[in-house]
Amino acid sequence: MKKTRTLSVGPATLVAAAFIGPGTVTTCTLAGAGFGYALIWALVFSVVACMLLQEMSARLGLVTQQGLGEVLKQQFQSPVLKTAVFALVTVAIFIGNSAYEGGNIAGAALGLEALLPDVNFPWAIGIIGIAFVVLFQGSYQVLEKFLIGLVLLMSLAFLATFVMTKPNLSALFAGLQPQVPEGAWLTVMALVGTTVVPYNLFLHASAVKSKWHHASDLPQVRKDTVVSIGVGGLISLAIISTAAAAFFGQQVNIRSAADMSVQLEPLLGSWATVSMGIGLFAAGISSSITAPLAAAYALAGMLDWPTDGKDVRFKLAWAVVLFSGLVLALSGYKPITIIWFAQIANGILLPLLAMFLLYVMNQTNLLGRYRNTWLHNILGVMVIFVALFLGGKSLYFALT
Repeated sequence: MKKTRTLSVGPATLVAAAFIGPGTVTTCTLAGAGFGYALIWALVFSVVACMLLQEMSARLGLVTQQGLGEVLKQQFQSPVLKTAVFALVTVAIFIGNSAYEGGNIAGAALGLEALLPDVNFPWAIGIIGIAFVVLFQGSYQVLEKFLIGLVLLMSLAFLATFVMTKPNLSALFAGLQPQVPEGAWLTVMALVGTTVVPYNLFLHASAVKSKWHHASDLPQVRKDTVVSIGVGGLISLAIISTAAAAFFGQQVNIRSAADMSVQLEPLLGSWATVSMGIGLFAAGISSSITAPLAAAYALAGMLDWPTDGKDVRFKLAWAVVLFSGLVLALSGYKPITIIWFAQIANGILLPLLAMFLLYVMNQTNLLGRYRNTWLHNILGVMVIFVALFLGGKSLYFALT
């Protein structure tokens, strides 16, 4: 009874809340500040791709009543192929989640620095301590709900500011035309990585099977996915637009939550920094808990480990991601840089996991009449090729 009530908001709401984190706030702010409305098309592509892939993941969880990790384990019978798939998925999940975790910790630390500017404390270590205790005790669900509420409040502030600042609608619609200004390739990849979060493919399938149990519930699942992710996309659009209005065309160096909070001043005035600080902290600490947990669920599903949180192997899996993120957060790089890098890493790893998802979604013996249609497949292949192209371009410009 309690479990059903926890998920009553709909699993896709948690997926949307997961991508509206420090990475989204930071990446969308940098996109708007650096390139105005020119990268709106990249955001729209990311939101549509997110809806498409998350619908597949949700449909898989609903029809099979299994997580993506469990399904992948069953679909490959050859020991060599099964080992190769397991290795690729594990590496992708752990590299992507560790980078994402570094960004989560850095984002939460940025928020605390804004709230307590005169306190000299290694916030990253404190954040890891909180996340470790919550994960170890298994009491993350109650805290996660509270923190998601804070993030949603900050999101409402962005939406209200978007309306108040009266964005340049002609420039906004012009941004729907694909264009990549000089120096924008990495930012485009970061927008993809911060919206289509690979670990959410595993999280969504598991969450759906916990709430719905019959294929007849598919219309509700799809509505939940489209509405929740669509609202998340509107929030991202509002952040880009408010940043474009506040920063574009100016010589600004965004290094802290206080710098980013300028875009909220039309609505909140002197409270803008406090709001941004609370929002970044809430988004960071919430994602610091869910990212390691999602990695542990993915690995446990493929290895038949218990997922009740008590198994030592399960705890070790999330601990590896947690402390890898801490190492990245303490690496000496600026928090904004870490957050931005994490989104790029996720965007580059996305095509691999999307390929595996597309493969299982075409198995008639698994999904029957609920397998992918030709339209699903065409759109899925297009997303994979665009993501591969963007990833290749991003790596090229990062290495040259």
